[in-house]
Amino acid sequence: MGAGGLTVGWLESDVAARRVTSPALELDGLSAGYERAAVLRDLSLVVNPGEVVALIGANGAGKTTTLRTISGLVKPMGGAVRMDGADLAGVSPTARVRRGIVHVPQGRGIFFGLTVAEHLRLDGMGDRAAQERAFKHFPALRELTGRRAGLLSGGEQQMLAIARALCRSPRVLLLDELSLGLAPVIVERLLPVVREFASTQGTAVLLVEQHVHLALEIADRGYVLSHGELVASDSAERLRADSALLTASYLGEQRSAG
Repeated sequence: MGAGGLTVGWLESDVAARRVTSPALELDGLSAGYERAAVLRDLSLVVNPGEVVALIGANGAGKTTTLRTISGLVKPMGGAVRMDGADLAGVSPTARVRRGIVHVPQGRGIFFGLTVAEHLRLDGMGDRAAQERAFKHFPALRELTGRRAGLLSGGEQQMLAIARALCRSPRVLLLDELSLGLAPVIVERLLPVVREFASTQGTAVLLVEQHVHLALEIADRGYVLSHGELVASDSAERLRADSALLTASYLGEQRSAG
């Protein structure tokens, strides 16, 4: 046990050291958009392992484009996307998933004609242990395994979407407006699951959320976008206290972080 214990201890220390020194996700001067029109301009941010970071701003600020660029669905016009220090230029969306980037898009990314159980099998969770991990995150899904996703409530659909993402053991989790179409009381049940998962599994979470104050309740830090540019970044606590800044960002008024 002595040698084995030393090996395990060394590995754990090494992993901890790398987590401190290397962000799980880094955007460096990122510019991106559609049909040669830039939506994002010179965006830089980091998300560390075990950290929840909120990306906030008005509609059209560039939040969804940011997530789509990270997952490889939009090609950068400039700058870099790095995961664990490695540049992802030229890495396909499928290969990014294999590396540990999981993206839950607006619309939840589920198939209305498939049952909950079929979704879990589709994600390689056909064995009982894997399904139990999904039910651990969202126990309500256990009684819905035979129901088609199209017959689930909005909250149940979002539970399924997030459960699928978490059970892939992501290194980086991208969540785009998981509260879309849901009552705030439902969102209050979903977000703490994300927070706990990030803390216990060391997953880096980049969260786009319309319910800003709910997002900042579970986030460690936040970045504010306006017209595709970063206008502020700070701890979630300080951003929650700066209502004028948040109001300005949603009115599309740029204001310096200083």
